[in-house]
Amino acid sequence: MRRVVLVTGSTSGIGEATARYFAQRGDVVVFNSVTSVEAGERLVAATPDSYYVQGDVKDSADCERLVRSVLERSGRLDVLVNNAGTTHVIDHRDLAAASVEVWREIFEVNVFGTWQLSVAAMDALRQSHGAIVNVSSVAGVRATGSSIPYAASKAALNHMTQLLAKSVGPEVRVNAVAPGLIDTPWTQDWDAVRSAVSARAPLRRSGKPDDVADVIYLLATTSYVTGEVVLVDGGLNLG
Repeated sequence: MRRVVLVTGSTSGIGEATARYFAQRGDVVVFNSVTSVEAGERLVAATPDSYYVQGDVKDSADCERLVRSVLERSGRLDVLVNNAGTTHVIDHRDLAAASVEVWREIFEVNVFGTWQLSVAAMDALRQSHGAIVNVSSVAGVRATGSSIPYAASKAALNHMTQLLAKSVGPEVRVNAVAPGLIDTPWTQDWDAVRSAVSARAPLRRSGKPDDVADVIYLLATTSYVTGEVVLVDGGLNLG
């Protein structure tokens, strides 16, 4: 039986690449975004056996509706990729700019949204003996990142991944990927950072969305790995 895979925030970047990656391997893919409905519909038109469901992971009712929509249409859910995320680019030394409001906004999506969608999907994932893959960041492992609130949110996500894996096994496996700099619309004007990564990382380049999608697919489909946070950064963490 083909897997049914829900990828949040999947109308661009890592999310889009991941959804396409699963679809190319014969899985039924559910695209999602907060807005970008037209982009979602275009992707569905170009991707066999896929459909789009709009929803905001910050909204608990939307999380329930999103899972319900998948179950009504496909009858099961095998893989949840929690890719939806947000950030603010703030120099780490600019403490005043990292206001509590910014912290709340980032944590609402990156931590709370991931948590409540995972909980909403858990019964279905238990029934299918499925998997969750969270999209974190190297900023959750090292003292780096687009802002301190963003980095802290990804560190929280990493720990949540391990705690959740411990709590919901053996029925459901939970892992995370922690990308370094990936060439996406978010980072298209980060030329200085890209140059620094290319100079320092052993693989001498920034990543591509497919580099991350490849590891997400592996974590979603391998049967004996859970509670892991896998760095996908070209070895930048070794510097």
